[in-house]
Amino acid sequence: MEEADVVIVGAGIAGLAAALALKIVGVRALVLERGEGLRTTGAALGLSINAWVALDVLGVGHKLTAIYASCSKRAREFSAVHRKALLEALAEDLPSGTIRFSSKVKSIENQSQEGSEFAVIRMDNGASIKAKALIGCDGVHSVVARWLGLRPAVDAGRWAVRGLALFPEGHGQNPVMRQFVSAGERAGFVPLNDKELYWFLTYVFSSKGEDIPHDPELIKREVIDHLAKDLPPEYLSMVEHSELSTVTWSELLYRRPWDVIFGTLSKGNVTVAGDAMHAMTPDLGQGGCSALEDAVVLGRHIGDLIIRNKRPVAGDQLAEAFRRYANERRWRVAGLITASYLSGWVQVNNSGWLMKFLRDMYSISFFTR
Repeated sequence: MEEADVVIVGAGIAGLAAALALKIVGVRALVLERGEGLRTTGAALGLSINAWVALDVLGVGHKLTAIYASCSKRAREFSAVHRKALLEALAEDLPSGTIRFSSKVKSIENQSQEGSEFAVIRMDNGASIKAKALIGCDGVHSVVARWLGLRPAVDAGRWAVRGLALFPEGHGQNPVMRQFVSAGERAGFVPLNDKELYWFLTYVFSSKGEDIPHDPELIKREVIDHLAKDLPPEYLSMVEHSELSTVTWSELLYRRPWDVIFGTLSKGNVTVAGDAMHAMTPDLGQGGCSALEDAVVLGRHIGDLIIRNKRPVAGDQLAEAFRRYANERRWRVAGLITASYLSGWVQVNNSGWLMKFLRDMYSISFFTR
C-alpha cells in the first residue's frame, strides 16, 4: 500500500492552494484529481481583495498581476481572471509529481496503527493510499465531506448561465463590473482584458433539469431569445460572441450555514476546504476567494505547530491543527454563505415595495462602489 504524509482530494482552487500553503511550511502533499487535467469549468471568476491578499501570501499574486492589467493594486477590490490562469499559477509552484490526474476516490477508511491514526483512501482502480492526513477539496459533492458526516448541499432555487465573450477587434468596455438586476434574475459582465469579457446570468427556475439544454449553442440561443431578451443590446452582443466551449448552465447549490456551524468540519486527521466545506451561491463572488482563504489559514495553523515543536508535525498534533483551522473558518464561511444567499434572495424576490427597495439598494451598491 502506498503511503503519503498528506493527501488532498481535488485539484481545484482549494486543493492547489492548500498544497501550496503546505509546501510553504515544509509539508509535501499528494493531490488526487479525478479529471485528466486541471479543472477549468466556469471559464473565469472574480477575485476580491481578500483573494488577492491570500494569493500574495501564497506567492503567486504577482503572476496574475503581470497578465491582467485590471489586477493592479488600484483595481484589486474586484477583478476577473481566467480560472485556468489561476489554477496554472498555483500549480506551477508545486513540486513535480504533486498532482496525480485520473485518480478517482472510491471510499475512505480510518485506521489506527501503534497509536497513530491514518486515513486509507481506496481508489476506483483498486489501489489504496495510507495518509497521515487527508484534506477534502473535492467540491460540492465531496466524498470526504460525506465521510465526515456533513449534510449534502441543497438547491438554492436558482440556476446560472455563464460564458466568455471574445471580440477579436476589442470590446471597448471599461474595466469595471456591470450588472442588471430585476425581479427574478441578475445578469452582468466584467472584462478580463481588451478582447474578452466574462458574462453571467442567474435566475429562478423550478425545473430539475428536464428542460435544460446541454448543447452550448442551444444554451446561448435560450439566453438571447428568452432569458436575456429584455436586457440591453450590448449584453446580448456579448452572449452572441461567446466561445461555445465556455458556455455552461448549472443549478446553484449551497451548504446550509447551520450545517457548517454545527457540523463536523474535521475529525482527527481529516478535514475539508473550499466548496467541500462551504458551497455557496455566487451572489457575492466569494466562493473561490474563501477557498484561497481556507488554504492560508490551514497553512498557518500547521506552520505554527511546526514552529512551536521545531519539527514536522503528525498524528494528534496534526489533528489539533485541523481542529483549530475548522473552528476558525466555521463562523467566517457560515456568514459568507448566509450573506450570499440573502443577497440573491433580495435580488430575485418581487413581492412588494420593500423587496424592490432592497433590490435597488443592492444595485446601487455595485454601480457606485
